Amino acid sequence: MTANAIHLHSSDNICVASEDLQSGDCVMVDEETVTVQQAIKMGHKVAIASVASGEAVRKYGQIIGFATQEIGPGDWVHSHNLVNGDFERDYAKCEGIPAAPTPVTDRQFMGYRRADGRVGTRNYIAVISTVNCSASVAKNVAKYFEEDRLSDYSNVDGVIAFTHQGGCGMQYQGPGHQMLNRVLGGMAKHPNIGGYLLIGLGCEQGAMGILLQDQKLVQIQGVPAERQGPPVFVMQDLGGTAATIEAGIREVERLLPLVDQARREPCPASDLVLATECGGSDGNSGVTANPALGVAADRLVACGGTAILGETTEIYGAEHLLTRRARTTEVADKLLERIEWWKWYVGVFDAEIDNNPSVGNKAGGLTTITEKSLGAVAKGGTTTLEHVYEYAEQVTASGFVIMDTPGYDPASVTGMVAGGANVVVFTTGRGSCFGCKPSPSIKLATNTPMFDRMEADMDLNAGTVLQGESLNSVGERIFDMILRVASGEPTKSEAQGIGDEEFLPWIVGPTL
Repeated sequence: MTANAIHLHSSDNICVASEDLQSGDCVMVDEETVTVQQAIKMGHKVAIASVASGEAVRKYGQIIGFATQEIGPGDWVHSHNLVNGDFERDYAKCEGIPAAPTPVTDRQFMGYRRADGRVGTRNYIAVISTVNCSASVAKNVAKYFEEDRLSDYSNVDGVIAFTHQGGCGMQYQGPGHQMLNRVLGGMAKHPNIGGYLLIGLGCEQGAMGILLQDQKLVQIQGVPAERQGPPVFVMQDLGGTAATIEAGIREVERLLPLVDQARREPCPASDLVLATECGGSDGNSGVTANPALGVAADRLVACGGTAILGETTEIYGAEHLLTRRARTTEVADKLLERIEWWKWYVGVFDAEIDNNPSVGNKAGGLTTITEKSLGAVAKGGTTTLEHVYEYAEQVTASGFVIMDTPGYDPASVTGMVAGGANVVVFTTGRGSCFGCKPSPSIKLATNTPMFDRMEADMDLNAGTVLQGESLNSVGERIFDMILRVASGEPTKSEAQGIGDEEFLPWIVGPTL
């Protein structure tokens, strides 16, 4: 690192601007000075050597694409002269399994211990719509319980409605139906949910009975059966909209004193399930916030906890780094099978995964999906890959795991939270404003200018890496914040009431 640029690996033929550069500025790499040829923004790439047309461009010591024209030292390297291309990757399955981290047993947080042994970091009541047709009813039930109606229940964080656009017009018990059941059941069973009710219309394809049977739902964990109410409210049976809202309100009123009995208690960090996400990424994401979050993920794994890496479309191009540290060939093969499925799936719509970097990503310095993915996978840390899960599947393994989710932030985080993540850490370079109830979302800024501009939304600034703070130091600060937030400290998104609208189940298949 120099004052104005970072050279990430000795084999890289580019460096990354750590501040805005002007034509004529100089960057120094390995005691060699390179003169910048045009204005280059922070997070963007500067060539430090001549690159011939067709030659590979390297960042992080990895190929991120190929030059489409001659590139000279000091030139800006971006979409005008770099494409993703295709090349053979050596998956080297299980050949790079790292040594297990030294166990850590003394880190704790204050959580809600549930009857099934899992631990919540929040204590909500959920009103779950099983189909879009009952979404307005669910929202009206939850809306009734404004802050003044919860004043007598200090241990209840709120009443939230989970509504969505699906639940019907799908293949009965097909892949989309199964995915939705996993999401809805995962939210009902989530350790951050103290009690719930389900609201449906009555004639939908996503039948209430198959949801209850498939997900083995119990309304309130640890409460005797005789004190359990029927968690099912069907509009067509109850007499319509108004009658169902009234019945739902009565049920929440019955649940409130029961859910309020929960109390926080000391719990080991091994009870944490961390969802990692990056959104509104920039060229600094893979340099600062993502690898720093990877340090925190490694700390959690050392404590016996679980760290989830999602966004399969942002693993593509970097999957060979993960197959190397897969616990078994079966785990590596599952990841590769998911990658191949995504190639097929996007092809059905005449798209390709390299379309993934958004307009904002590119404005922030990212060029190809491979470049984006190599930075994105750093969130998962450096430990052994233990398991690969389907979307919204219940995560039961400890250690570093992957969940197959899309790159779109609300759908991705919804899947990981439904899978059991009780805390989320979300990195952003452009400034994503995000929350995802019932799990608190910690926001990490990748650069200081954005953090200063959007401090009301950002919980921690990882851009200090560009000013010389070590990744280990930032990672420790992130891990400490995870424990504090898990113990009840509100995040910036929670303080602003963000998180009710970001519930977005990912559903594949045709709408019939």
